[in-house]
Amino acid sequence: MQAISVQQPWAFAIARGGKSVSNQGMPTAYRGPLLVHASMRVDLKACDSPLIQAAGWDPRDPLATIGAVIAVADLDHVCSPTDICDCGPWAEPGMHHWHLSEVRALPRPIVALGRPGLWEPKPSLVTAVTTMFTTAALNNAT
Repeated sequence: MQAISVQQPWAFAIARGGKSVSNQGMPTAYRGPLLVHASMRVDLKACDSPLIQAAGWDPRDPLATIGAVIAVADLDHVCSPTDICDCGPWAEPGMHHWHLSEVRALPRPIVALGRPGLWEPKPSLVTAVTTMFTTAALNNAT
């Protein structure tokens, strides 16, 4: 499993609002599960974006936090800036479009340090995420 740090409110839009493309400056050959980490930086101009507003941006939502893992998604494929693609309204021209599917918001954020680019989370973080989903599933089954 890998992780990516994303500024708020974009991370929130992935976790809660249907943002299925993460715009990145670099490509990756990685495919598979990806922790979505809300970085310590906030894109204040984006908070007023019509796309962010349509995604339900609410700074009071626990997943609007910073410095924490807030979701898990599957990284399915990546479009390069030279590809002619129709990646939807979330895709920025000139960027690599990392296509995310099966986004699962965490029941609550898990505080963690992130880093730029794709990074490998500590095993204890992966275990905490897995345990949180397992516990939530068990609680919902009863």
